[in-house]
Amino acid sequence: MKNNLFFLIFVIFFTSLSAQEKSMEKNKIFKNLRCLVCQGQSISDSNSDFAQTVKLVVNDLIEEGKTEEEIYSFMAEKYGDWIIYKPQLNRQNFMLWFLPYAFLIGGGLIIFYLIRKKREKT
Repeated sequence: MKNNLFFLIFVIFFTSLSAQEKSMEKNKIFKNLRCLVCQGQSISDSNSDFAQTVKLVVNDLIEEGKTEEEIYSFMAEKYGDWIIYKPQLNRQNFMLWFLPYAFLIGGGLIIFYLIRKKREKT
């Protein structure tokens, strides 16, 4: 009897833990998807019909066992990369990701060169 009770508690605990993890994953995905109707809001914050529909689609995809990346790929394929707040690195947006770092390194090198040149004069 004790073993059955322990097993029941064990199953309930891990079932609730799994449900909580799914809920956290859903919220993370909802916050990273942009509402196309409401400017500047995620579907998590929006109450538009579009946001409600996307939430249902995401729920269905999660129930099908899709991963977070697969869901983002599906949504980007359907609505474009703009729907994802943090787009994935690919050939189309390579410059978007690395150009700021290139400017930062280039600016640092220019400043270093100017300081070194000024020290050599003195």
